[in-house]
Amino acid sequence: MKIKTIALNTFREAVRNKIFYLLIFFALFFIFSAKIIALLTVGDTDKIVVDIGLAAINFFSVLISIFTGINLVYKEIDKKTIFNILSKPVKRSEFLLGKFFGLALTTMLSLFLMASIFIGFLLVTSIEISWIFIIYFVYLFMELLIIISISILFSSFSTPILSFVFTTSIYLVGHVVWTLNQLKDRIIGGFAKTVFYLTYYAFPNLEKFNLKSSIMLGETPPVHQIFYTILYGIFFTIAIMSVSIFIFSKRDFK
Repeated sequence: MKIKTIALNTFREAVRNKIFYLLIFFALFFIFSAKIIALLTVGDTDKIVVDIGLAAINFFSVLISIFTGINLVYKEIDKKTIFNILSKPVKRSEFLLGKFFGLALTTMLSLFLMASIFIGFLLVTSIEISWIFIIYFVYLFMELLIIISISILFSSFSTPILSFVFTTSIYLVGHVVWTLNQLKDRIIGGFAKTVFYLTYYAFPNLEKFNLKSSIMLGETPPVHQIFYTILYGIFFTIAIMSVSIFIFSKRDFK
């Protein structure tokens, strides 16, 4: 109940945030502009519309997760409201988990709104859609959960600016870390190969959640791969939140 209460308060607070509405507005603007942009370019118009729409949803969903997450814990500490919360029978782990679930609910709502409008837009414009779009948004939500946990991790001990830099950096690294798995097989030195190996498994491979190429090709991933990818996202989310709770529980507030 304590986690639920904190989560709902976090959700209400995040929804009232002007940045939340601003980012959703820009996302929807790019989605509806996709048709116009597609008409001005050469190629398959339908694929261009889908590509631009999915890219807009992805980009702005990530921004919502990062910008909202980096302020969640820091704002409570900066305004000293953390003392009022922790003075009650609320554990630090419950506080952090409440913040996580509140932001996850906010992100899910924004993603659902943008996805629903996007799919409706495709139906109105007679663009063919399939079940792979649902899988795409499930994958994206799993990726956003990892980003949320990372932003909360840095927010628990750093300033918003540094949290933004660190979270964005890990997000970018997460989309290129898959190359290390290929490079380590081409390296002769044992030490360098070990470093590449450890780095590859230490960072979340966010490219696993990228289904855009599959949508363009009309290919649906097998069921076992979908199941594995979702488990992969859950594992990294739990692992990062565990580290966040450990750091936050050891922090001395002054």
